[in-house]
Amino acid sequence: MNRIFLLIATNMAILLVASIVMSILGVNTSTMGGLLVFAAIFGFGGAFISLAISKWMAKKTMGCEVITTARDNTERWLIETVARQAKQVGINMPEVAIYQSEEFNAFATGPSKNNALVAVSSGLLYGMTQDETEAVLAHEISHVANGDMVTLTLIQGVVNTFVIFAARVVAGIIDNFVSSNDEEGEGLGMFAYMGVVFVLDMLFGILASIVVAYFSRIREYKADEGGARLAGKEKMIAALDRLRQGPETGAMPASMSALGIAGKKSMAELMMSHPPLEKRIAALKAQ
Repeated sequence: MNRIFLLIATNMAILLVASIVMSILGVNTSTMGGLLVFAAIFGFGGAFISLAISKWMAKKTMGCEVITTARDNTERWLIETVARQAKQVGINMPEVAIYQSEEFNAFATGPSKNNALVAVSSGLLYGMTQDETEAVLAHEISHVANGDMVTLTLIQGVVNTFVIFAARVVAGIIDNFVSSNDEEGEGLGMFAYMGVVFVLDMLFGILASIVVAYFSRIREYKADEGGARLAGKEKMIAALDRLRQGPETGAMPASMSALGIAGKKSMAELMMSHPPLEKRIAALKAQ
């Protein structure tokens, strides 16, 4: 229930901010230029607001407990390992957190390289070897150092803009076509037009998801390479191989799965945010 409330509240905040910006700029969506500005404001605005609050959302959604003072040797090792790897790649020390889940997973998020969060599941921290966990942490630190959060936000903003703009242009063409063939020239009508826009948003959104997933898979290969450089190639391969064997209970919600090191399994690889672990292992072995 808390996750649903947070999602609704975030979207409402995005709509409110975008509406205020449009009012200030005096955007008129009846013109092609105005429609493009409208699409860009909502497309990029939503993506960047999500990025700005990504750490807060991750903590609330996953129930992350930020570790400020180590309570045992494992937590002490965790903090020291993240600190060492962050220093190696030249970024500020990220916040380090643990969330309760039996699955083997971890993620990194945050609005910038020097304002990030690295979180690991309790299952991973206490169920994998230190070498394997070190490699997972190196993978996540590489995500941060590569600026993947900002890169994917920009890509998401572009595809969001395309979806919003294209759906309304095509809906307008359909409305004009219906109007030209209607004796009364009334077109679709408001509710029918909104229905067409909704359907087109869904269809174009699927295409956009494929594009975003493609770039997400590329960033996973890059993060694996970075993890191999930081922790060692064999450790990275061993960690990925162990992830294949780990439990899937308590998996991340869909809104967070793209951030995890393992990602969600899917029948269609085109829709996967992560390449299959077998392909990631093969790519590292081929280097």
